[in-house]
Amino acid sequence: MRKPSTIKIGKIIQQIRKSNGYTQEKLAEAIEVSVRYISDIEQDRAKPSYEILIKICNLFKISLDQIFSEYISIRDNKTLEYQLSGYDKLSDDDKKTIEYLITYFNSSK
Repeated sequence: MRKPSTIKIGKIIQQIRKSNGYTQEKLAEAIEVSVRYISDIEQDRAKPSYEILIKICNLFKISLDQIFSEYISIRDNKTLEYQLSGYDKLSDDDKKTIEYLITYFNSSK
C-alpha cells in the first residue's frame, strides 16, 4: 500500500487570507493566536488544530473542503472560490463591474 503524501495546506490558507485582504497580524488577532503561529501554518511548519481551522472557516465564511480541496477526490474550481471569497467586502461599484464582466464574457460565447 502506498504511503499517503503529507498534507500541506499553508499556501491555501495564505491565499484565502490574502484574497480577503487580511494581513497575518489581522488574521492572528481575529482568531486569537500569535502572528508567529500564522506564519508557521502558512509555511507548513505547523499544523493548525481543528479549533483554529474552524475559526478560519467561520471568519472567511468558507468550508473545510475549500482548504483541503487538493486532497479530496471531488474537485471543483476552488481557485475561483478563493478569489471570490472576498466579494462581499467589495464596494457596490466593484461588484457591479464584476457582474458586468461576467455577463459580457458569458454573452460573447
